[in-house]
Amino acid sequence: MNQTAKRYHPAIIVVETVKLVKNSIWFFLFLFVLKASSTSNWVIWGRYLFLIITLWGLVSILLRWFFHRYEIDRDSIVLYEGIFVKEKRTFALDRVHNQTSSTTFVHQWFGLTSLTLETGTSGENATAEFPVITNEEKERIIIHLQQKQDLIEAGDEGVVDQTERRKVHFRSTKKDIVKASFTSLSFLAIFPLLGAIYTNLADYLHIEKTAKNALDYLLIHWWVMIILFVLALGLSAVLGFFKTMWKYGNFVISDDDERIYIEKGVGRFVSFSIPKHRVQAIVVEQSILKRILGLAAIKLISAGGFEDEEKEETSSLYPFMPKQEAYRVLHTILPEYRIEEHMERFPLKVLWLKLLHPYYLTILAIIGLWIFKSEWLWIAAIVFVISILLRILDYWFTSYLRDGNTIQIRKGGITNETFVTHRERIQQITVKHTWLQRRFGVATLQFTNKAKPTHDTELYGVSKEEAGTFYTWYKKKSTS
Repeated sequence: MNQTAKRYHPAIIVVETVKLVKNSIWFFLFLFVLKASSTSNWVIWGRYLFLIITLWGLVSILLRWFFHRYEIDRDSIVLYEGIFVKEKRTFALDRVHNQTSSTTFVHQWFGLTSLTLETGTSGENATAEFPVITNEEKERIIIHLQQKQDLIEAGDEGVVDQTERRKVHFRSTKKDIVKASFTSLSFLAIFPLLGAIYTNLADYLHIEKTAKNALDYLLIHWWVMIILFVLALGLSAVLGFFKTMWKYGNFVISDDDERIYIEKGVGRFVSFSIPKHRVQAIVVEQSILKRILGLAAIKLISAGGFEDEEKEETSSLYPFMPKQEAYRVLHTILPEYRIEEHMERFPLKVLWLKLLHPYYLTILAIIGLWIFKSEWLWIAAIVFVISILLRILDYWFTSYLRDGNTIQIRKGGITNETFVTHRERIQQITVKHTWLQRRFGVATLQFTNKAKPTHDTELYGVSKEEAGTFYTWYKKKSTS
């Protein structure tokens, strides 16, 4: 695939303008609506500064569209960027690991999309982004990329349609969305929002007296308060459902012989794909609420890695799937990653060791309360008790299993995580032991997997003998 350098679609001007408006709307509301009658110097200068920055933002959008180009040749992708200082960035196609496509409402208006290619490096050359391209152009880039990586074969008459070879393993339903909106507690978001609105408008609209009279009325007519609370809860549940639907609706997990595909979203459609051989480990995550409801989230630790929360979330299998179904999907698409429920527990001395560690948060609470609110010093006792309970829970849920070339680690009290990887995927094993650990005859093992940034998992409380066994087990990697 050879082509000369070309500009992005002109619709990038609209997409970037909408993004600029979205990022600046709160500043506009604060300076020109909430502070509309203010004559303070900082407000006046803030308005001028806002207008200058906004104007420059609009001009820079036009200049970036005019000067920014991209070129795709046989072995690489070249991005030409910069307005006053020109920059040329080159990405080798064989270094691309993951692909993410995102289609917002604005993209849909013009029948366009965006594409992000993740490499295994870090820094400015970590990703190649095509913010606004046609769907046909996206498919051509992906096909060319897959051909280069020998993932699919193309004949003289055309390209094999990869979608025909895909198998769908999970498709979200409305029932799943309802369960997800409840589990994510998104339906409670309206209450802090209402509180924030009240706090910001109280001084401006002088509603303190009115609110006090209304509260006095509600305290007398308590049944009205119950009705209002139920209505607010119902409204927040509906808003939470649509928020979850927007993010996780139409969630589909599929695969073919070489790659895993994840698609999701209603208002903003996001698709993600990753080669199976790039998966370095998997993490099963369960909060307390998810454990009660029997749900689990499975995250894929990739060699390409994910530097921001949004992309890391995209690499997760449906985060509100019933645990056994999540295991079934995982075992189908990645059969080498099997999760065992029965693992080795640590002896009771590890719990005593955890309880003997310094309680830094309690100490900080005592110092802070002593200085600022000495009459509330009793809160430090609550912090101390909570710290003890968390350490007990962490000990209770921590276990591990080493089976052949596979290592599985489970830990965490409030949020429980199960980490699974293979010996050949581990880059480094580190054995650490403090003075106190040496007295108890235990150590800490740290497993490092290739990701971006590197993914470290610690196993606290392993006996010195077992730590030596792990070290010998890992050394066999070089001879196997």
